[in-house]
Amino acid sequence: MNAETKDIRIYTDGAARGNPGRSGSGFIVMDSKSIIKESVSYNGIKTNNYAEYKAIIDALEWCVHNIANHSEAEVTVTSDSELVIKQLNGQYAIKSEDMRVLNAKVRALTSKFHSVAFRNVRRSNRYITKVDRNINVFLDGMDGTK
Repeated sequence: MNAETKDIRIYTDGAARGNPGRSGSGFIVMDSKSIIKESVSYNGIKTNNYAEYKAIIDALEWCVHNIANHSEAEVTVTSDSELVIKQLNGQYAIKSEDMRVLNAKVRALTSKFHSVAFRNVRRSNRYITKVDRNINVFLDGMDGTK
């Protein structure tokens, strides 16, 4: 797929069953009209914060490889993780070296777009709820519970 759009909205979530525990990251990418990509991935045994950052990284990387003229795109990344969004917006300090590495990776990816804004929303946002459901179905399948 080689979608061409200038307005990209990304919704991300991460989950860890135990902290650390089995973790997954997911995202939805939308253009101005509809969902153009949904994805979930397994991270291994990681923390919830790792999973939240990894979801953002995965989504931005997908956009770099699949959005034509991504360097002209205005991207809004939306997450329910107050910690991660406030770290990315420079409002919270990053105390963990692991999180510094992930934060730097996100920063490097943002340079590939015209602009990237990070927005925190409540978990009740319909797209965040959808990503959360996708991750939980994926992890349930791995656990053999559903």
